Amino acid sequence: MEMRDSLVETWRAIIVGEHKSWVLFESGTCVIVMNPEDDLARQATELMRQHGPVHAGSPAGDFSVVTLSKHPGWVVTGDHPDILNYVSPREVEPGAPDVSIGLLGRSKRHQDGEGLKIVHVEDRRGGI
Repeated sequence: MEMRDSLVETWRAIIVGEHKSWVLFESGTCVIVMNPEDDLARQATELMRQHGPVHAGSPAGDFSVVTLSKHPGWVVTGDHPDILNYVSPREVEPGAPDVSIGLLGRSKRHQDGEGLKIVHVEDRRGGI
């Protein structure tokens, strides 16, 4: 529970755009819901079902690592721009290369793409 709460606070701090709704999965994958409909959880689950699992040789295996400037750690992106993973400095050795950070983030996305267990929904539509 404490780790989940910490991750929720981390995503609140690093997501740019106060009106962006998002959904957090069990292993820490965050799905930004850019065109929110009635059921944010359903939308995020569908995105994760399609783009979460990593298949060797497919675009799902690709990733980029973004070093955060206002928060410690990194965000790992993949083939879908609205699916993100956070990697804390506590999860890797000091000076870890981007490839290690990216592989960790990608593995979290894969776990969430297989498990599809939502732990938090942040509805920021305001009044809808």
